[in-house]
Amino acid sequence: MADLFKDKAKVWDSGSIRVNGAKKIADAIREEFKLHKQMQILDFGVGTGLLGFDIASSVGQMYGADISAEMINKLQEKNTSQLSIITYTQDIIKEPLEQVFDGIISSMTLHHIEHLKDFFGTIYNNLVDGGFIAIADLQTEDGTFHSDNTGVFHFGFDKDTLIKIAQESGFKNVKFKNINTIQKPEKDFGIFLLTATK
Repeated sequence: MADLFKDKAKVWDSGSIRVNGAKKIADAIREEFKLHKQMQILDFGVGTGLLGFDIASSVGQMYGADISAEMINKLQEKNTSQLSIITYTQDIIKEPLEQVFDGIISSMTLHHIEHLKDFFGTIYNNLVDGGFIAIADLQTEDGTFHSDNTGVFHFGFDKDTLIKIAQESGFKNVKFKNINTIQKPEKDFGIFLLTATK
């Protein structure tokens, strides 16, 4: 499969909307869950680690999975002895990880996942009992958020539909709330955070 983010990886961290958006997602996750140094957390679709490194400062060990080798390379350039993310360059839906985590987070990746039930089933299996998920993405939009919709399978998400899929996958305490609005010249786009526990 072609690395759709190969060229984007070089400039990924230079976008203020992207950087600020990741910060708002991290803050929203901390509002929902008490993070601590005994936790092992996975960032699904970790990219260059914009969200992952923010959360890494609050937990014991951060892990990141992404199918883009270039994004992972950019992330690894930012690893230090004080703050690092252990990475997997693979599609964990097709090649599941054996490891289980205290929490699984994700930022703006879900719209690139074709089969949502497979995704929620996979992350459910990769959580410890009582573990949490925190998934941020676009609310329903008209397809204009991206200038190029290659690799985009969903134009945002409907609250009720997504909650139902999560519940049918076994998740409890499912919540969906707006946490940010991305302003673009043509219109505004809402960003939600879906949270739940196993």
